[in-house]
Amino acid sequence: MDAHKEIDTRGLNCPLPILKAKKALADMHAGEVLKVLATDPGSLRDFQAFARQTGNELLEQSTEGNEFIHFLRRR
Repeated sequence: MDAHKEIDTRGLNCPLPILKAKKALADMHAGEVLKVLATDPGSLRDFQAFARQTGNELLEQSTEGNEFIHFLRRR
């Protein structure tokens, strides 16, 4: 999936991946896609809750080895 912006939060634990994603999304236009790389296993659940609470759309989540990849569309 193509993303307009990508942030690397690998090595960071909750709540830092969410906070960095929130900051990145604030600088983006409606409809743009953000890709987040993370290593925190809790980020799967955290980004689901973040999307529900903020109205941003969680497009996809995947796992590659010990990395978690999240795609969010800016509301």
